[in-house]
Amino acid sequence: QVQLVESGGGLVQAGDSLRLSCAASGGTFSSYTMGWFRQDPGKEREFVAGISRIGSGTVYADSVEGRFTVSRDNAKSTLYLQMNSVKPEDTAVYYCTVSRRIWVSRVPDEYEYWGQGTQVTVSS
Repeated sequence: QVQLVESGGGLVQAGDSLRLSCAASGGTFSSYTMGWFRQDPGKEREFVAGISRIGSGTVYADSVEGRFTVSRDNAKSTLYLQMNSVKPEDTAVYYCTVSRRIWVSRVPDEYEYWGQGTQVTVSS
């Protein structure tokens, strides 16, 4: 059983930066592919970014490409999402998740464990 705890969310203005963190425990962090998803009430959970086990490969949603950066520190069992130039449409609850698959998937069902989420609100 892997436990994931996100932090770093909050209320920011459009154009600001924010860094989310996800602390993992209960498993071998470096053996998991990691992902960030987000969800607005009434909408489907949406893929944001993902990173391979050793951090050599990253994948981004088109909507965040060039603005967000996903990274990981396997020594600290922590996943990060650096969010720059945020927009009001980035407002959502952000979740981190893990997968035993080798590749980064954009499909929520291919991930196994999820954190409780952290709210990001961007005002215009």
